[in-house]
Amino acid sequence: MEDTDWIGETFTSDTGWNHLETLVDIGNRMAGSPGEQEAVERTRDALSEVGARDAVVDEFEIQGWVRGDSAIEAGDTTQNCIALPRSPADEVTGELVDLGYGLPEDFDADLSGNVVMVSSTVPDHYDRFIHRREKYYYAVEAGAAAFVFKNHVEGCLPPTGSVGTPDSPIGDIPAVGVSAEVGARLTRRFEGQDITVGVDCETPNATSGNVHAVVGPDSETEILVTSHLDAHDIAEGAADNGTGTAMVVELARILADRATELDTRVRFVPFGAEEVGLVGSAHEAERADFDAIKAIVNFDGVANGRTLRFHTHDFDELETAAEGVGDRFDHPVSVVPEQLPHSDHWPFVQWGVPGYMVSSESESRGRGWGHTYADTLDKLEVRTFREQAVLLADLVVDLADEGTDVPHKDPEQIAERLEAENFAPGMKITGDWPY
Repeated sequence: MEDTDWIGETFTSDTGWNHLETLVDIGNRMAGSPGEQEAVERTRDALSEVGARDAVVDEFEIQGWVRGDSAIEAGDTTQNCIALPRSPADEVTGELVDLGYGLPEDFDADLSGNVVMVSSTVPDHYDRFIHRREKYYYAVEAGAAAFVFKNHVEGCLPPTGSVGTPDSPIGDIPAVGVSAEVGARLTRRFEGQDITVGVDCETPNATSGNVHAVVGPDSETEILVTSHLDAHDIAEGAADNGTGTAMVVELARILADRATELDTRVRFVPFGAEEVGLVGSAHEAERADFDAIKAIVNFDGVANGRTLRFHTHDFDELETAAEGVGDRFDHPVSVVPEQLPHSDHWPFVQWGVPGYMVSSESESRGRGWGHTYADTLDKLEVRTFREQAVLLADLVVDLADEGTDVPHKDPEQIAERLEAENFAPGMKITGDWPY
């Protein structure tokens, strides 16, 4: 008879949830900050305490960014905003132009000297999501003087999210986020008029780090189970991505107890500095032996909703495994075969390593509370976290089985899929096209 004791233990375990509380209570976990360093150290210790071995921190240098004041001066008013990380410090004045959704074709104009405002979403009929950084660099290319990122979710919450490229970590023009309500007010009262956008910040050299720990046999290949440790400085980073790192710790506990079932070593790697351009995962990918990585399972935004979402990047075997674990536990899962060139799986998947991006479904489009002040612990439920830990642990055990074969792809195949799914233009303008 199959041993199911581990399932009951998971449904009564506080290990992962307690680590989630530890992370959110740190406060500011911005990449390169003392808070991120504390999260790195506490996660290393937590992995060791649950039975993972060789828990270490791999430090690396990053471009730091420390928030100062920011403001929009329009007419005789000052409108609330927050600077986007890695915006340069500057103050500029220009005519406000609301480009609506900010689709690529919306930037086919001379925007020289304008302050450009765009929405954080795209229309339902559009064939793909347009990332914030893509919209920012379309604005830069069109000659804009400043960039205003308007939340599409009502509730007076300005969104954050970084700008910058791998080669130029600090952006070209000042960038701020505003709430849906402030954006609507700006358009109604001040579109076509000059407004002033000011950002104050510091850009010191800084240090981040990745955590490593392993369970299972000393096999020639390994499975990476990953997350990111950092969060935007304006909130607790509970869902994005405290849940992902807490899930890594919970799975380390489960799989340390199930180590005899593993035919393949599992390496847990919570990455630093994801929110500023996948810096930690890129650092690891640069020195990784891709042939030795059987698959990567990346958690970013799990437990937001009950239904797990698996982006499988056109790896049929990963789709089959995800659907299989959902069927086995009669639990809702959603499988999306398309590419998702964001989050820490991507520096590996882009070179053909089989990989999941694991998140969860919500009713609304976009990040919901993520990247706002409201990304807080009270939005999450421990029941959902525990349910998903059961599925994800069993999924990793399936992948680790010597009978599970997930062939790598040629990088050319990944590039072709990105072209077919229309991701390539945006990746090229943001400096993320590696082919």
